[in-house]
Amino acid sequence: MGTLLEARHLTKVFGGGVFDRNTTVALEDFSIAIDSDRPSITAVVGESGSGKTTLARLLLGLASPTRGEVLYLGRDLQKMTQTEMRTFRRDVQVIFQDPYEVYNPFYRVDHVLTTPVSKFKLASTKAEARAVIEEALKAVGLRPEETLGRFPHQLSGGQRQRVMVARALLLRPRLILADEPVSMVDASLRATILASLRAMTLERGISIIYITHDLATAYQISENIVVLYRGSVTEAGDVECVVKRPQHPYTQLLISSIPMANAERTWSSESEAAPAIQAAGTAGCRFADRCPTATQSCLQTAPPLFQTEPHRAVACYLYQSAPTLATGEMVRVFTGPASTTPTGVPGPLVASSKE
Repeated sequence: MGTLLEARHLTKVFGGGVFDRNTTVALEDFSIAIDSDRPSITAVVGESGSGKTTLARLLLGLASPTRGEVLYLGRDLQKMTQTEMRTFRRDVQVIFQDPYEVYNPFYRVDHVLTTPVSKFKLASTKAEARAVIEEALKAVGLRPEETLGRFPHQLSGGQRQRVMVARALLLRPRLILADEPVSMVDASLRATILASLRAMTLERGISIIYITHDLATAYQISENIVVLYRGSVTEAGDVECVVKRPQHPYTQLLISSIPMANAERTWSSESEAAPAIQAAGTAGCRFADRCPTATQSCLQTAPPLFQTEPHRAVACYLYQSAPTLATGEMVRVFTGPASTTPTGVPGPLVASSKE
């Protein structure tokens, strides 16, 4: 079984130049693998500043890693020829957070659809191009007669975002990177867009990396999940295991912060527990200064990923009795047996290891 897209020990550090000695580690030692023969939906979840956008830019080849590499079909993105990069750009599509920023307000929305058709020679005649575009629009629940010919401001946010999903579908990609695709869309339309994304995997065999801060939508659409905190992986694995039975203290905090319908609950009656120990510097666990169970070990050395279950890994010393995911064992975990997921589509476990 081959690998479609793989990130190996990605690290991105900003700063540290001649005029700025301070450095910021946006992403640290992150690894992920997407199978080429088995479509999957993998969610990357984290709060603002966790490194999600940096990860997206690295996976798309829009930024160069400080350390590590991104491979597409075994080829390093930074060493690809122009022809290879053109194939990559067609096979790997992206759906951005704010659809309005993608559009040129001086062009009708047709422009974002006709441009890839022309550039990648998806049709030989205008009639054929129109048919291809209409098919893509219908696939995401839009009526071509009500969408084409309009300017971006004449469409709703949900319509603009679905046009971008249709644009991605036009190229028949093998992988779509969706960066917060529903965060700026009304709640009533989120289900429609998420259903369109899931249909891409179930019906068209397209793998998806779904980047979000919303655990609820990540659980609805994905089969595997990676939880990021300040650029490091805290927990990764089967979404059912991670969401329903979180093991890392940070994941537990995320799950407990989801509002629940309870008339007796009052916000003022609850307070966050003070951390048991304060972290010094960045040598140890990134979450130590907020963790009520932190120990001296957490301050001194960042924990590796411990494989607590066949399809789950946790970066926490609370589980140090479990086997460690060493660099040589990553492939074995990625290509392990498929897990049962809400979407019904098997997929690999994603993770990151500390060397």
